[in-house]
Amino acid sequence: MMNFIFFFVVTLCLVIIQTVVIPEFSWFPYAFDLMIINVLYLSLFSLRCWIPFCLMIIGSIMDSLSGSPFFLHTTAYLCIYLVVFFLRRLVFQRSAVFVCIVSLTSACIYQILILFSIFLLQGHNAIAATDYRLCIGQVLWAAVGIPIGVWFMGSVHQNFSHAVNQSCRHMARKYRG
Repeated sequence: MMNFIFFFVVTLCLVIIQTVVIPEFSWFPYAFDLMIINVLYLSLFSLRCWIPFCLMIIGSIMDSLSGSPFFLHTTAYLCIYLVVFFLRRLVFQRSAVFVCIVSLTSACIYQILILFSIFLLQGHNAIAATDYRLCIGQVLWAAVGIPIGVWFMGSVHQNFSHAVNQSCRHMARKYRG
């Protein structure tokens, strides 16, 4: 239950940062989808079977907030989950190199799906007019920001779990005797 509360609060904070805070800063034109941090953390460090369902809910929320074609975020998050799920069996999942490679792959998957949706909606002329510097900038920022975000989220989750466990032990001692 406490993990659910933690991930709910983190998801809410990331949605607020992505939709309200970051668009206000003009010096950050290469913003990437911050929810990929949450998706990767859940995919890498949680072995529960409910993760795809949670990713579908998060993706649906982001699809409705972003104004992008529906199921873009949901598809991207589930593709990222599947890539991590299969790669996690081949490579040591907690290595920093693996997290960096998966972060870069996730950013590329997301950008490819965006370009594909642009192609489907507007045709090949829109693809020719696309600003590829923006796409490359977002991928590079994501390759740097996602591993840092995953590490930060891991340390916050560890501190949150430690605080909850300490609180539970304290309450058990207090009411036991």
